[in-house]
Amino acid sequence: MEEIILSNLEMHLKYNTIMRHSQHGFAEEKSCLTAFISFYEKVTCLVDERKVVGVVFLDFSKAFDTVSHSILLTSCPAVG
Repeated sequence: MEEIILSNLEMHLKYNTIMRHSQHGFAEEKSCLTAFISFYEKVTCLVDERKVVGVVFLDFSKAFDTVSHSILLTSCPAVG
């Protein structure tokens, strides 16, 4: 069932041009590596143009790994 929903959602996003070209997550033939390469090219171009570049990296994976999912579900009024 998940595969059917995913494939229909992907087709909808692709044929209705909802996703931007810069989107890498959940995009066909794109990955973390292509996202990094795109980001690196943009930053190096800005640096070459002597423009200021600020970057903030956030990693939320540990936060979601340590929080009890049952607590999250019970605290959400739409679900709990």
